Amino acid sequence: MNCHNGEKYLETSLSSIFEQNYKNWEVIFWDNSSTDNSKAILKKFSDKRIKYFYSKKFNSLYKSRNLAITKAKGKYLCFLDVDDQWKYDKLLKQVSSIEKTNSKFIYSNHHIKNKKKNKTFLRYRGKLPEGNITQNLLNDYFIGINTVMIKREIFKNYKFNNKYDIIGDFELFIKLSTKYKFTCIQKSLAIYNFHGENLSNIKKKLYIKELKNWIKKNEKNMSKKFNIGKIKFILFKLKIKNILQYFFKLY
Repeated sequence: MNCHNGEKYLETSLSSIFEQNYKNWEVIFWDNSSTDNSKAILKKFSDKRIKYFYSKKFNSLYKSRNLAITKAKGKYLCFLDVDDQWKYDKLLKQVSSIEKTNSKFIYSNHHIKNKKKNKTFLRYRGKLPEGNITQNLLNDYFIGINTVMIKREIFKNYKFNNKYDIIGDFELFIKLSTKYKFTCIQKSLAIYNFHGENLSNIKKKLYIKELKNWIKKNEKNMSKKFNIGKIKFILFKLKIKNILQYFFKLY
C-alpha cells in the first residue's frame, strides 16, 4: 500500500485486507510523507503482519511503489491503493489459481464504484482474455492494478518507470504482457472507487503528457507486432476534450 494523505478512505481499504479469508500475508505500508492521520489510522490495526515505512522525501507514485517492493518478503506481490478495496476472497482465489497454473501474472475483473452518482458497475462485461493479451490491452486497457498478483521474482528484472505519475502500471503491464502469458479470474475481486479526487482524474494534463510520451517511445517497436491505433485515438480524444474544457472555462 502506497499512501500520501489517504486518511479519508484508508480504514475501509485496510479492513478489506484484514477481512481476507487467506491469512498468510504481509502489508508493506509505504507512507509517502503524509501529513494527515494516516499513520494513526494504520496503528488501529495492530498486527505484526504490517510493516510501516515512512519516507521523509515525497516521491512519485511509481518510485514509491518500487521502493515498497524492495521491502517485500513474500512470494507474490499485490497492490492496493488507499482508496480501493479487495473482495474477501481475492487473495485465496488468486494464490490457488497462480499455484495451480504456475503463472507469473494473474489478474481479475473488478467493479468501479462511482461515489458521486452512487452507482457500481462491472469494469469488463464478457470474458476477459488470457495468455498472450498484449493486443487486447492496447485495444482496451482493462487491468486494474488492485486486481493483480505477480510473482515477486519478476521485479528482479523489471520495475515501474519512476518518471510516470499516472500510467506506470499501464507501461509495465504492457511490457510484461509481451514476455509472459497472463492468467485471469473472471470474477470481480476488487473495487475501484471513483470519487473525483483520484490522481488520474486530477492530473488530466499530465495523463495526456505521459501517454504521448509512451507512444513516442514505443510506437516504432510496438507497431512491428501490434496495432496501437486505439491508444493514439484515445490520446486524440483526451486532447480534444481538454481543449474544449479550457475553451468553455474561458467563455
